[in-house]
Amino acid sequence: MGSRTRIFLTHTPDMRRNLYGERALAGLRAVGDVTLHEGSEALAGEALAQAARGCPVIVSDRNTTGVATVFEHSPDLVAFLRCAVDIRNIDVAAASAQGVLVTQASAGFVDAVSELVFGFMVDLSRGMSRSSAEYHAGKEAAVRGGIQLKGSTLGVIGYGAIGQRVAAVGAFLGMRVLVSDPVARVAQPNMEQVELDALLAGSDFVVCLAIANEQTENLMNDAAFARMKRGAYFVNVSRGNLVDEGALARALDSGHLAGAAMDVGRAPDQKPSLALARRSDVIATPHIAGTTPQAIEHQALETVAQAAEIVQGRAPRGAVNAAQASRLARLAK
Repeated sequence: MGSRTRIFLTHTPDMRRNLYGERALAGLRAVGDVTLHEGSEALAGEALAQAARGCPVIVSDRNTTGVATVFEHSPDLVAFLRCAVDIRNIDVAAASAQGVLVTQASAGFVDAVSELVFGFMVDLSRGMSRSSAEYHAGKEAAVRGGIQLKGSTLGVIGYGAIGQRVAAVGAFLGMRVLVSDPVARVAQPNMEQVELDALLAGSDFVVCLAIANEQTENLMNDAAFARMKRGAYFVNVSRGNLVDEGALARALDSGHLAGAAMDVGRAPDQKPSLALARRSDVIATPHIAGTTPQAIEHQALETVAQAAEIVQGRAPRGAVNAAQASRLARLAK
């Protein structure tokens, strides 16, 4: 029997427990000889290259950066697998220049993120977190009026997999649904496709689900928040880069927005920034929208399936630069 392929898993012990799981780890060990990262901090650059020395496959968490140094200083590396959809912190061009395959996982968190969106909207509109905080402080909670979702207008920015799910659930709940997306087309008769300005002006709840790139950096800025209805709510579960946080704070300070909810922000690991998260008119969660056990296992097991293909010298589903992955031939059997 020939030697088994060595695989380096970048997840820290805490991340292995919470963001990878024992079943996926067992599956990875069935594919090859797995070396674990036992440190408490994410590896990067030369440190990652040294830790994974001799391993043809790296399975990486979302915080581990795949910078050019990793690929330039890892002569044994054949494939760099990302246990997440977001590969913006992987230098794919540098990997391709060295013949290293890069993969990404698919979105197994559509339902999980969508459910959190509606939890946010109910909480914002009914003051659940505020009432709980008052009771927890030993005070009598104030009685506040609220609005129901049925009959309200939901604006969905971005009509990808999550946007489609959120829009469909909103329509099912009896909401008027507005969708803005520069590429995707909306065919459902119970939804309206509109330009972004019209969506902002007409929505009681604006849910930001746009793709984060150079064109959408600070998509939600002072002008965008000013176009929103007075008393509307803003929800962001996409990426912190989409929001000018100072502009959001000003829109809340002025009372133009009634509140905001966010699972992402510009703090490390895309978590909400404390300056916003600490506000009483903001509901914040620490980037956990997609961390249900089902969603986590979907992506973790996907990296196992990818690794199983790679150790046979085959480019798996999820490969982003298969045509440039010349080192893959080293593992062909």
